Amino acid sequence: MPPFRLERIDSRHERKTLTAGAASDQIPTAIVAAYVGRMAVLGIDIGGSGVKGGLVDVRRGTLVGERFRVETPESGDVAGILERIDEVVSHFNRTPAVGLTFPGVVTGGTIRTAANLDPAWIGQNLPALVKERLGVEPVVLNDADAAAVAEAAHGAAKGARGVVLMLTFGTGVGSGLLVDGKLVPNTELGHLSMKGKDAEKRVAESVREKKNLSWKKWAGPVNDYFAMLEALFSPDLFVVGGGIAKAPDKWLPLMKTRSPVKVATLGNLAGIVGAAMTAHRAVTPTRRAAGARSPRSSARPRSR
Repeated sequence: MPPFRLERIDSRHERKTLTAGAASDQIPTAIVAAYVGRMAVLGIDIGGSGVKGGLVDVRRGTLVGERFRVETPESGDVAGILERIDEVVSHFNRTPAVGLTFPGVVTGGTIRTAANLDPAWIGQNLPALVKERLGVEPVVLNDADAAAVAEAAHGAAKGARGVVLMLTFGTGVGSGLLVDGKLVPNTELGHLSMKGKDAEKRVAESVREKKNLSWKKWAGPVNDYFAMLEALFSPDLFVVGGGIAKAPDKWLPLMKTRSPVKVATLGNLAGIVGAAMTAHRAVTPTRRAAGARSPRSSARPRSR
């Protein structure tokens, strides 16, 4: 087999070459998966501006090959999002499991809220829709919850005890709550009321960009938001990700919190990694159960 190159994108969106040779997009997925020692898992992150996917080595929390991204339809409608998911899945070969994030509350695969997408999403069973269209049934979870799962395993929250709040600032504000490393799902703290509006309407990265706010002016309401979260949860650590994780030097020195603030190690890729990890964990118990009966354990006891 000719030499080839595998690349990953880190939190600064730099490409780090792992081995030398041909471009990674020329490598068949099956060969890439074999290289990392197991079949890679596909993670897909639905965002307000883009639907992103990548094959993930769940042992290391890194991408195998290149990330693939398509634009989210402006309307955020069900048919349009499903078409984008189709594009991402079709870009990669089938993997043992697929993880998918959604920017809203998700219970049992059913969408309960969709603040930044078409309200028609509410009540839809996303795994069933994807399976009907693509023949692939994904594991679905909230987008910021996926980011929290990834950061707890491979990033800024690794080994952290107590209460950790993962916050993602992008089109909106997502939140993932960890207690001693265990996820408390669907907190959606970006929708807490803040001066008569959802907090994300005041502090999201999209708001800063739309209003052309300086980082200093944006930091004022963000610090108020952090203070509100500290009063409610007394977190031991904040982990901040999303779009602003690309420029921590711009805003991190402006934060005034009692709790320490860390930048998400996985940056804007945390949702992809967390989705893949969650899907992998969902299928692993089944595999273990299938292989639980070893020849030794099933052998008849010897008579004395």
